[in-house]
Amino acid sequence: MSALGRSAVEVGPLAFGGAAVGNLYTEVGEEQAYAAVQAAWDAGIRYFDTAPHYGLGLSERRLGAALREHPRTGYTVSTKVGRLLEPTGAGGDDLANGFAVPATHRRVWDFSADGVRRSLESSLERLGLDRVDVVYLHDPDDHAEQAFGEGYPALEKLRSEGVVGAIGAGMNQAEMLTRFVHDTDVDMVLCASRYTLLDQRALAGLLPAALERGVSVVVGGAFNSGLLADPRPGATYNYASAPEELLDRALRLQALAERHGTTLRAAALAFCSAHPAVVSVLAGARSAPEVLDCAEQFAAGAPAAFWQELKDADLLPADAPVPEPHAEEPS
Repeated sequence: MSALGRSAVEVGPLAFGGAAVGNLYTEVGEEQAYAAVQAAWDAGIRYFDTAPHYGLGLSERRLGAALREHPRTGYTVSTKVGRLLEPTGAGGDDLANGFAVPATHRRVWDFSADGVRRSLESSLERLGLDRVDVVYLHDPDDHAEQAFGEGYPALEKLRSEGVVGAIGAGMNQAEMLTRFVHDTDVDMVLCASRYTLLDQRALAGLLPAALERGVSVVVGGAFNSGLLADPRPGATYNYASAPEELLDRALRLQALAERHGTTLRAAALAFCSAHPAVVSVLAGARSAPEVLDCAEQFAAGAPAAFWQELKDADLLPADAPVPEPHAEEPS
């Protein structure tokens, strides 16, 4: 377990990402979602991440219901603020936003101090918990002024009051996260899809800054939303159809991994966790078998010769940290 920044909140190296059980892309049944969370628990995972955005609150409700069977002191939960859910009374679905749920609510951007507190109160109600350990500002890309001027100070106050244990920001970019690291006192940042085998842009600024400032980094999107899990025509890359160039690169990575006796999934997870600033890797899963596969792949890793070949072939930057050899490997 690793502490998040200078906080007392601890997380394990592999975490459960809750978007999939919020019906990301396709419906997930109640029993299947419950089984996925329990499989994560049985695999030793103790950090669970969710957000109001995920299925218009469905992820929070399902995650909270499953975790209430376990001692509250035995796990870490993070949720996010920045999108308030307001009832609409309208029909239709939420697929335009990526979730196969009825469009019973609409998302309203709000990074004000009042919005932060209202969002957290609603999340606690959906989770059925009296507290969460971590709160992130969620995707403040187009709301920087309010996020830095109002949202972040509100989180800092909640932390000082002991309402939450650790605070941060979570985004699908590295640049603004670097600003959070430099200009605020966040405990951690959640960097999604910007530190993977296909995209290392966080390596230039964010990760060195986090290491220097003692800010923890949680990496999400290790598979770039699908391409690095199963590279094939039609696979998604960062929630859109993968360009042919990136598909070819992923297939090449897959072939190299298999030649070295591992899998692309194992290599993708291992790469994300190897940087010394990274304390946890979030893996999303919608079923118990997917959770177990993630846990197995995370434990498997990839041999040193694989990483060396990637660098020799310019498939990884020369300065990208890679996992230490396993004990049975030659050094």
